[in-house]
Amino acid sequence: MNMQKIIPLVIFFFTSLGVNAANFIVEQKDKAFSKSTLSVKVGDKIEFKNMDPYNHNIFSLSDIQLFDLGSYPKGESRTVTFEKPGTVDIECAIHPAMKLTVDVSQ
Repeated sequence: MNMQKIIPLVIFFFTSLGVNAANFIVEQKDKAFSKSTLSVKVGDKIEFKNMDPYNHNIFSLSDIQLFDLGSYPKGESRTVTFEKPGTVDIECAIHPAMKLTVDVSQ
């Protein structure tokens, strides 16, 4: 393989790994998310950090990003990487009033 073919492959590989991805933290405190809306890009990650004295179970049933982080206690966190553009509605299975909307762009 010549260098003209290898270099684009290497660039694609590192780009697809999310080298330029951002990391966001959304805390859960007082039975609420620290933000009600958040804008991210494809490849970005959100860390959901539980600051409450009781468990949370963060999930999304949105078509573009289905996930269920399971129940986890104070001081622990779970992370989601956003893979497609669109709107992701996020809730807590234990505290239904907790809602977060994430707008994912390219």
